[in-house]
Amino acid sequence: MAASTRPQVISLYRMMLKESSKFPSYNYRTYALRRVRDAFRANRKVEDPKVVEKLLVEGGQMLALIQRQVSIGKMYEAQRMVVE
Repeated sequence: MAASTRPQVISLYRMMLKESSKFPSYNYRTYALRRVRDAFRANRKVEDPKVVEKLLVEGGQMLALIQRQVSIGKMYEAQRMVVE
């Protein structure tokens, strides 16, 4: 991995973990965190700059998806009914 992309990858990883931890539902939250960690571990050894750039773009798109889903989840969080 080139020296200039390493901070970008680390920043993307931290942002994805931070956003994933905002899911109101425990199940979605743990699933998203696990998927983010697994994806970054699976691509840890990638050295080709073109592949790294492609993965960064895909990661940015996934970050946007996570942010949208968190927003939607928070909109409907108040509508849950608790029966005791």
